[in-house]
Amino acid sequence: MPRPDFPKTILEFQARFGDEQACLDYLLVCRWPEGFVCPRCQGRKAWPVTTRALWECADCHRQTSLTAGTVLHKTHLPLQTWFWAAYLMTTSTPGISAVQLQRQLGLSRYESAWTMLHKLRRAMVNPERTLLTGEVEVDECEVGGVEKGRSGGRSRIAKAAHVVVAVEVRGQGSGRIRMHVIPDASGPTLYNFVHETVAPGAVVHTDGWGPYVLLAKKGYDHRPRSQRAAKRTGNTEPVMPRVHRAISDFKSWLRGTHRAVSKEHLQVYLDEFVFRYNRRRSPMSAFQSLLGLESHHEPTTFREIVAQGPGTTRAT
Repeated sequence: MPRPDFPKTILEFQARFGDEQACLDYLLVCRWPEGFVCPRCQGRKAWPVTTRALWECADCHRQTSLTAGTVLHKTHLPLQTWFWAAYLMTTSTPGISAVQLQRQLGLSRYESAWTMLHKLRRAMVNPERTLLTGEVEVDECEVGGVEKGRSGGRSRIAKAAHVVVAVEVRGQGSGRIRMHVIPDASGPTLYNFVHETVAPGAVVHTDGWGPYVLLAKKGYDHRPRSQRAAKRTGNTEPVMPRVHRAISDFKSWLRGTHRAVSKEHLQVYLDEFVFRYNRRRSPMSAFQSLLGLESHHEPTTFREIVAQGPGTTRAT
């Protein structure tokens, strides 16, 4: 059974997911698009357990939850609330803060809204993401702190977080992007990011920052170009405009939507920005990913999210 197109308006969304049963029906289609299949015996016949979101196999009687492996598993909130949260997060161009989500969903506790958003952000991560290909621009920046530069263009601010960014070149525009918090801007750190992000054989464009020379030594087609050298030769073409635009857009988005973000949780906000950018033309795919319908997710609690911090995951 094919999944329906993404609702284009709030009224369409309300009509499609107007009650808990509609949400359960949608989960059923997403989990078993070709019909029920028992994970234990591969049986094809089952009946619903009406008191819970479970289906019981007619052959081996194993009960399987529709929400298992999704961010909805073991939730105490209505499915409708989660569906609305994912919809608002998907369709709101600048994103949505926990305060805004709490107000729009009528949640009594701020912690509930904050936990929902962080669970949804963790669902943005795809451990099997594909590597960037073709030509790729790579640069680093600092987020937070008082941004005062020094000779060479890299700051020594202790409070700022180092972030490295990669952007695919697609004609005059940009393809997919990747962003990750890094401990420093050293050669080994930058190489590890490129190695985990960019496919072998890709052309990697960077500025003239010295540690990038390690890329060529490791076999990458590295093509550095500094702004100063370009000016000396009279070349007025912008140096790496796509990655610089991505960095600028991220900082503007972070300031405009979330204002204050802890350094410990910065990675999940990078993940959200990357997810939004890479799925900007696929709202239904984004919606399904947020609910955890395209990959497996273990349930997490508010305390676990606070204790674990951002982890080392990356968005697709």
